[in-house]
Amino acid sequence: MLAKRLTTILPPLTLEEALETTKIHSIVGLLKPGQALVTRRPFRTPHHTASDAGLLGGNANPTPGEISLAHHGVLFLDELPEFKRAVLETMRQPLEDGWVTISRAAGTMTFPAQFMLVAAMNPTPDGKMPGESRSSPREIQNYLGRISGPLLDRIDLHVEVPPVKFREISSERTGEDSATIRKRVIDARTRQQVRFVNKPSITCNTRMGPRELKTYCALDDTTKELLKFAMTDLNLSARAYDRILKVARTIADLAGVEKIASDHISEAIQYRSLDRQLWT
Repeated sequence: MLAKRLTTILPPLTLEEALETTKIHSIVGLLKPGQALVTRRPFRTPHHTASDAGLLGGNANPTPGEISLAHHGVLFLDELPEFKRAVLETMRQPLEDGWVTISRAAGTMTFPAQFMLVAAMNPTPDGKMPGESRSSPREIQNYLGRISGPLLDRIDLHVEVPPVKFREISSERTGEDSATIRKRVIDARTRQQVRFVNKPSITCNTRMGPRELKTYCALDDTTKELLKFAMTDLNLSARAYDRILKVARTIADLAGVEKIASDHISEAIQYRSLDRQLWT
């Protein structure tokens, strides 16, 4: 349910994004009769039996797969460990580069694939937390082992969702509505567009390269020491270092501040710790 509501808080498609998305959907015949333009961000939910060709694209004449159909939108993989490991591994390069190249006898085609990957899974085969599960440690490890470390390293936010209690489900208390959250997201995206106005290839923080990280993610000595400690304590990779900086930059943008502070870095690090708790 949470994943389906994600598109309601994302900023609207720009004209350029809408044209790119429309071209991809037109290739595979997904446009409705009379539809001239895709105006909403795509939300794709392939089944866990999907093949690598279904996810990346393929057939005799190369056509876009699910990751390209989710371009500028969301790709949601439910029950992530149920997908074939080899299929999941094919996403590593598109997640890094934002495009995918399909080679067949008929020719080679490159399709854009700048999508937001959202995945959901249980911590154990029977859906319980490790301390409550009836599964053996070996069964739990085999289950978690279906997802590789390099793929996890490319997922920026790892969030544990605890069971919702009855009193919370039945409560009349409401939180922020989607329109309020979306406005905050649009404001943050606007700051990023202004920041990268002279860099048309960078549309948001996640597309920053090493040079932009040094320019727009500069840290003071205290914050840098905090990140250094986390890198050592959690045994984080160089890729995780870059992604923590990008997430912290986004958290600061959502807060409406220009300088990355210690609390922004702390929150970004927190999102990298769950996989270390479960996979070690």
